[in-house]
Amino acid sequence: MNFSLSLMFNFSITDWIIIAALLLFFIIQLLFYFLLYKKPYCYLLKKEDVSVPDDDLPPVSVIIASKNESENLEKHLPAILNQDYPDFEVIVVNMGSTDETDMVLKRLEQTYDNLYHTYIPQEAEEWNEKKLALTLGIKAAKNNVLLFTEPYCEPISDQWIKEFAKEFVNGKEIVLGFCIFNIPKNVFMRRFILYDNLMQGIKYLSMAIVRRPFMGTGMNMAYTRDLFFKQKGFSSILNFEGGEDDLYINKIANGKNTGVVISPESMMRSDVVTSFSVWRALKSKYLHTKQFYQNFHPSIFGLETLSKYGFYLSFICAVGWGIFNANYILLAIAIVLFVIRYCFQSVIINRNSNFFGGDKFYADLIFLDIFQPINNFRFKKYANKKRNKFR
Repeated sequence: MNFSLSLMFNFSITDWIIIAALLLFFIIQLLFYFLLYKKPYCYLLKKEDVSVPDDDLPPVSVIIASKNESENLEKHLPAILNQDYPDFEVIVVNMGSTDETDMVLKRLEQTYDNLYHTYIPQEAEEWNEKKLALTLGIKAAKNNVLLFTEPYCEPISDQWIKEFAKEFVNGKEIVLGFCIFNIPKNVFMRRFILYDNLMQGIKYLSMAIVRRPFMGTGMNMAYTRDLFFKQKGFSSILNFEGGEDDLYINKIANGKNTGVVISPESMMRSDVVTSFSVWRALKSKYLHTKQFYQNFHPSIFGLETLSKYGFYLSFICAVGWGIFNANYILLAIAIVLFVIRYCFQSVIINRNSNFFGGDKFYADLIFLDIFQPINNFRFKKYANKKRNKFR
């Protein structure tokens, strides 16, 4: 013990700088995981399952905008139409489809009297096509609570609508949920895509839980009709391509009017990602609109990314410098901090993943952790270049 202390007192200035940097980034990382990233599964564990009488549940309108998705509608729509809920309707807006969408919807309408569909013409402006479709669906809705999803999504349980509706009974105007990706095992970078979707969900749900909501996903979210018209519809984002889900929520959500649902019964499952190129298109769209978010959340996660790379770089410096100078105390400190961070990181991420019905991440966690921000930067450049090309 005395020998170790004497070695530490003999540390050079360089040794102390490396240790200080390593400890600083280590503490910042642990704060993010303890104060933020563990919120979703802790929220679910602490939240009491309150039973709401059917008479107290609000009527709900499910709205889906669809373009050339006849196969997905036929496959997934029955699971929505067969929900165990006392009063709801499903409105599908056909965005000028050229496939058999109209025939599929008319056939389903013969079986389900709570299914309705409308359409926008094929010549509608592509830039704001989906915003127009959703606006038509909202205007056609008979109910104040609006629940949104996509044609390629399917609820995991028949309690999906009920789980969202309970939050509106509590006075919320916006409710955010999560969507699980069901990806074939032969898809390139499948594990990375699952990890990226998990981390995105952890981030926006965690921020909403601490009353700092900044985005949602159109695959699984809800808000009220009154709020939509109070905000003058999508008028604030008409100049942006896309953004009818994440950017719109960024504009209208706050700590008081927004709730989350994380129970297994509230989740959607999507099989939209059939290839790496499909995921790149989805991810690039999100990264493009993310640039226009208003508030400090990108800076928060930028700090997390900076501290992450700072920690890895400090660790490499500590190991290299410790070996080069035979400073085994420095080397031991670096390894211990690295192992502690990895253990906490893996526990928190995998507990969240377990609640979200996802894969476990252990052996490849460090690689995924390092590569994800780099890949997001690449996709962001790809998205901006692609959109500038066609303007």
